[in-house]
Amino acid sequence: MVSIPLQSSASAMSKKSSVQVGLQLRKDGRLALHKTFHIPLVLLFLKKIKSMSSFIDFGIAQKQYHGMNRITQLFNIKYPIIQGGMIWHSGWKLASAVSNNGGLGLIGSASMYPDILRENIQKCKQATDKPFGVNIALLYPNIEEIINIILEEGVKIVFTSAGNPKTYTEILKKEGIKVAHVVASAKFAVKCQDAGVDAVVAEGFEAGGHNGREETTTLCLIPNVRNHINIPLIAAGGIGLGSQMKAAMILGADGVQIGSRFAATVEASSHDNFKNKITELKEGDTQLTLKELAPVRLIKNKFYHDLENLYESGRNVEALKQTLGRARAKLGMFEGDLVEGELEIGQVSALIDEILPVEKVFEKLIREFNEAKVELTL
Repeated sequence: MVSIPLQSSASAMSKKSSVQVGLQLRKDGRLALHKTFHIPLVLLFLKKIKSMSSFIDFGIAQKQYHGMNRITQLFNIKYPIIQGGMIWHSGWKLASAVSNNGGLGLIGSASMYPDILRENIQKCKQATDKPFGVNIALLYPNIEEIINIILEEGVKIVFTSAGNPKTYTEILKKEGIKVAHVVASAKFAVKCQDAGVDAVVAEGFEAGGHNGREETTTLCLIPNVRNHINIPLIAAGGIGLGSQMKAAMILGADGVQIGSRFAATVEASSHDNFKNKITELKEGDTQLTLKELAPVRLIKNKFYHDLENLYESGRNVEALKQTLGRARAKLGMFEGDLVEGELEIGQVSALIDEILPVEKVFEKLIREFNEAKVELTL
């Protein structure tokens, strides 16, 4: 039992009414008063209890939360915050910084040749002793080589996307690897659960980069997926504030995956031109396009408008492929060409106004999460 002394001067009352009282926090989490005191002081004392109760309750809840949250338990991390494994952003510096700050950092393999991926994994192991993982697109041309590198380097967490989760989940899990798969619908979330994945990432179409064809928002997607699966659920798409993280968890998510906010960090491997561009974006400056090939959310720059002009000329799929087949994503996000490059980012970019170190992003997310008000009644 913890005793918290409370001193009351009762200046408005007689000195004979002044007493020292105490507050006890019992093992069952309830508050108890001790020591006899005069009735006139009850009101003053209860006011003090009320002002303290939210703080005390939060402390209890925080301890219980870390022991109960399924994502922190699954990945052995402090906070249920996953950094998206984004192409041209998510190298070892970003992944290790996220892991060192209590989240789960992911290396984005889709923009790496196999030898570059191996190098990033090795450097990440040197930069952090905390858990980290690798994100792999299952349609990647060198997928077998990528899988072998992951096994050889002893990576313990893998996030998969863009393919059938049944293909490699069993192989990875036999090696003691935790597997999560990214989906955009409840239908595919169920298939993931049936395939034996440890967690599902449900991503709404607010997200940047490649997206689901259904255009389901995170607000609608998360509760629907929650109703269809019982394994841990990670919400993604349009999440960049701590209040949005809390909202996603109220909707049924066990944790969140954040991409765009981490793209605009000092540690992200993308070009400074692109990072600065993120901080300038407003509502409506991104658009989901290329549904004929693979839906992707882009910034509306010259490259995007060139694609739109192709649509107007008859939606020629071959012309779209030819336009895309020029390493446009690398040109834009990694090399910093904001005119001719492909610039992938989410709608939440409108809420990002500065480039921050990962440590500051975590401080901000956690503060916003704790300050978000949820005590609403109708």
